[in-house]
Amino acid sequence: MKKIALISIPVVLLLLGISSYLALVVAPTEATMGDVQRIFYIHVPSGWVAGLCFAINFLASIVYLWKRSLSSDALAAASAEVGVIFGAVLLITGPLWARPVWGIWWTWDARLTTTLILWLIYASYLVLRRFASGGQTQVLAAAFAIFGFADVPIVYFSIRWFRTQHPAPVMGGGPDSGLAPPILHVFLTNLAMFTVLGIIFLVLRYQLAMQEQALESAHAQAALRGVSQ
Repeated sequence: MKKIALISIPVVLLLLGISSYLALVVAPTEATMGDVQRIFYIHVPSGWVAGLCFAINFLASIVYLWKRSLSSDALAAASAEVGVIFGAVLLITGPLWARPVWGIWWTWDARLTTTLILWLIYASYLVLRRFASGGQTQVLAAAFAIFGFADVPIVYFSIRWFRTQHPAPVMGGGPDSGLAPPILHVFLTNLAMFTVLGIIFLVLRYQLAMQEQALESAHAQAALRGVSQ
């Protein structure tokens, strides 16, 4: 675990450095919004990684309820934590982008509201796992995560279903939603690098969760031996 972490640190720093350089230097200045549009290269990939992590949490929770697999439970916990972190980046960079463009930090439109609710759902999931007592905590958390995932497609389709101040999706949102090639290339590169970052964080947190489970199991066995003696 320690060796993997030491290897991952320079990789993470390198990816962050390259993505920042592409967003701040290589990407052209957007004609309408100017330099503030560069937040786009962090904002959208963060949302993608958060959604990917929540999907992994959803699948891992189903597997846990089906097989009671401790590794699935560890993966569910790890993916939720990483998803909440990237979701927080999404929610922070959104208002930073909105203020100079819309003139307001926040508006309760469909996309923003459902995204905030999604983040609160998974933050509550982590609180439940951390502070709930009893032998059914993992089961309750898994069930909560499965129902909570219903908000993910709502977030994705909200700007298609409702009139919203949030701009239309830049890809797949209609004939006028495409990106110019220089912007598209930087965006796709950053999207790929953020995905790799998310996977690295997920793997590290998963391994830590497995170690935590092994430690708790060892403590429980030691306690049982003490009682039997």
